[in-house]
Parts: sequence; structure tokens; C-alpha cells
Amino acid sequence: MTNSIEEIASADFILAAGTNTFDAHPIIGIKIKKAVANGAILAVADPRLTDSAKLAKYHLQLKSGTDIALFNGLANVIIAEGIYNKEFVEERTEDFEAFKETVAKYTPDYVSKITGVPADTIREVARGYATSKNSSILYTMGITQHTCGTHNVFSTTNLSMLCGHIGKESSGVNPLRGQNNVQGACDMGALPNVFSGYQGVTVEANCEKFAKAWHVDTVPNKPGLTVGEMVEQCGKKIKAMYILGENPVLSDPDANQVMHELKSLDFLVVQDIFLTETAQLADVVLPAGSFAEKDGTFSNTERRVQLVRKAIEPIGNSKPDWEIICLVSTAMGYPMSYASPENIMTEIALLTPAYGGISFARLDVCSLQWPCPTADHKGTRFLHAKTFSRGKGKFNAVEHIPPNEMPDAEYPMVLSTGRRRYHYHTGSMTQRTGALDVFYPTEYLEINCADAEKLGICDGDKVRVTSRRGNVEVAAQISERVTPGLVFTSFQYPAVPINKVTNAARDPISKIPEYKVCAVKVEKVG
Repeated sequence: MTNSIEEIASADFILAAGTNTFDAHPIIGIKIKKAVANGAILAVADPRLTDSAKLAKYHLQLKSGTDIALFNGLANVIIAEGIYNKEFVEERTEDFEAFKETVAKYTPDYVSKITGVPADTIREVARGYATSKNSSILYTMGITQHTCGTHNVFSTTNLSMLCGHIGKESSGVNPLRGQNNVQGACDMGALPNVFSGYQGVTVEANCEKFAKAWHVDTVPNKPGLTVGEMVEQCGKKIKAMYILGENPVLSDPDANQVMHELKSLDFLVVQDIFLTETAQLADVVLPAGSFAEKDGTFSNTERRVQLVRKAIEPIGNSKPDWEIICLVSTAMGYPMSYASPENIMTEIALLTPAYGGISFARLDVCSLQWPCPTADHKGTRFLHAKTFSRGKGKFNAVEHIPPNEMPDAEYPMVLSTGRRRYHYHTGSMTQRTGALDVFYPTEYLEINCADAEKLGICDGDKVRVTSRRGNVEVAAQISERVTPGLVFTSFQYPAVPINKVTNAARDPISKIPEYKVCAVKVEKVG
């Protein structure tokens, strides 16, 4: 997030795109409710009538996969009516003219035909976003999980720069991360092309710095593979794999193929706190400690680094992840001798400029938001106050392209997937508690009444959802949340492994799969 969670409550206009915030991020949802109670205007762009959309003044119920057209349409209105921030655009951005030329054809009427959103609604939302004092954009995987996901993100940043709603409080572009430490994992280099702090592996000076710190002659200087690319190479270039805290058998698209690829490995190691569906395929399972059994830090969605303290000793033979990694590394011939998580944080600060001023001693007093470069720095509440990291902000002129897989005569409906409020990711933890099943015991497929009537489906009937890759059976729920032609369910139930159906087609830049649009047919079982 460019801004902080607390700032959302003080925004004057909130544009939430592709985020079912009240279900997936309920704490942030509270901030949205506070903002609305304070008089803020909420606009929600989502194909479903979510709880967030019900609260909104404007529900832009667009067709799945048409986000770029919508954002370009908003920009078209703002430029045509001359209500963009000319001073910000001139002083702090570049390539505006190319962007202006591209969005010229995305008139509200033209965009309405692509998205299904009324032209007048597009005009009103554009004016509200541009003319409000502080406007904030929130988004999640409804924006990123498309074959054009990177360009979707570009379209959100284009809009924020166009109106100067970035680099100040209660504004910005704010992706809400899906897990408690996914931001921290990326910060620490759990990406194939960077070291910690997003320092590129292709930069010679970075390689030299890390090689010296790790007491080796060289470190790899070529980007590696993303998760999807690694799975594709199982049994080919990749003969062995080590999976930590991930359950791709349920969470990755085209799950039947994922299982096939993992089984083709010569050797699979899974390190996890439970025997997940993926761990059941492993040759060796390393029992990891849960968050309650270890010290360390989490870096959350607002870049806030927080200290985590061990509540209980590790149960059974389990150990904290860092200890297991050190033991495996030492056994393989590279001794790792960190004494504690605090020792590791000291190295992080030494090698990672954005974390340079962060230490356990400081975190024991209060949490800190990076960038926090020095020991006397208070942390950074919002980014880009005076300049962007690249200097001037770049407008990226992007065009609408349709999803990879569109409905046809054989597969006439669109499936979209997401999350439910009461469960977490693939349910590895939440579905073992028992307590949460009281609130949400089974999964279902949301289907519009018109579609259900046409297919002879009643509420609660078991249906089969079939795509070009596989099929899954699930109970139907007739719902106003989805429009005719759209069905929705979550990926969080092992009993309904919906990712056997989803499409593994990926964004060519980010390599994120297109979970949000998949052509399917739905039929009543029996």
C-alpha cells in the first residue's frame, strides 16, 4: 500500500476495485465503514453484488475482465472535462500525451458497451474521484488475477497520477495483500528476480554485496522462475522441489495438472504445520512451527513491520522455519549459524536499505513502516510524498483486451473465484478449528435465478461445474450477488477443489494466472 490503513477512514472518496473487502479484509472494511459514516463516497467496481457493493453509493457492476476499459473510461471523462490535476501531471509525471491519446476513444458510451456499466455512472464516479480532496484506490486480486493483470494495475496508477491523488494522506493506490506476511515475503526476496528490498539480481553491485555478506564467491545473477513456471518444469528441468507453507494442489489453477507435475518429480519436500493435500504427495515432510511457536516479524499490507513473540514451545518434533532451513543448508554443505531471529533481522537491516533502521529493540517499543532507512527514522506512513522512486511517475497507455477464455456454446458461463469471510486460503488451518464450521460449514456455487431456472436447478441442488480442464461438484445457491451468465465460489474448501477447473493462462509480465475468468458449463447432478 502506498498509504496506511488508518488513513482510509479519512478519505473523501474511495474507489474499491476487484476487492470484496468486508469478506477478505474485514479490519480494513471497518475503516471503509468509518469513512462512509464520515461522509466519504464509496464506489465499488465488482462483477458481484458484494457486501461492499451494497454499502456503496456507486456499484460499477462490470463484466469480468473489463477493468482496463473502465479505468480508461474514467480517465477519458476527467481529461475531457479538464478536471485532472494539471500541475501534478506537468511537474511529477511523464508520457501523459501518449496516455491521453490512448484513452480518447474510451468515451463513457463506448466503455459502457464493453463493461456493462451505465455511461452516466462512469461520468459521476470520474467526477467524484477527480474533484474530491483525498481519493483512495483499493484493490485486490480481482484486479491482478487476469492475463492483463499488470496492465490493470497500470490503469489504477494512471488514474491516481492523473488526479494527483498520490503522495499525500488518505489517497494513493493501495493493494490489499491476501495473507498476513505476503508483503514481508516479497520484501525479503521471495521473488525470482530480486534480493531483499527489491534489489535486482541482474545488478552487479547487488550481487557483490550479497556474495560478500554470505561469504561466497558469487551469487546467481539471472532471474529464476515464478511458481507457475516451476510447476511446469517439474520432471523436466526441475527434478526436486522444496515447498514451504504453500498448498498448490488446492491453490494453483488447473489443479489436476499441478498434481501430475508434482508427482513427476524425483524428490519432493514439503515444510508445513499440517499434512496438507500437497504434503501428502511429498517424499519428506518437515514439521514446521506455527506463528505461536516462534519469534520473528510480520510485514503487513501497509508495510508495517511487527514483532511476533513465541507463546508456546514448538509441539512434537516441529521447529521454526528458520531453524529447519539452517539445518538443511548446513547438511548440504553451506553452514548457516544464525543464533536467533534477532540475529537474522540484524543482517536484514545491514543488506536492505528500506529496513536499515529496523531492529528488534525498536520493534519491541512499537511497529515501524518501511522505508525506515536509519535508526532514528520514524518510518514512512505514505509513499511518494515528494518524488517517485524512478523520478517522474510514468503514465502507461494500456488497451482493453478480452480474457484468455471467453464463454462459447459448449461452455456458456463465466466462473470467478475468491474468498469467504470465515475461512483462510485453502482452509489448512481454519477448517481444522471446528468453530468456524458453525458459521460456514460447506461451500456452494452462487448462481443467478435466471440461470438456475433455465437449467432446472433449485437452491441446494448439487451441480457439476465443468471446464476444459476438469470438473467439480458443489451445492448451488441461487443468489442476487451474481448476474446472469456469472457463477462464483471460493477455492477454500478441499471438498470443492474448484481449481481443478480454473485456467492456468498467465499474465505475460507478472506470470499471475487468470483465476477470475474461466469458461464453464453448469449442470444439475442426477
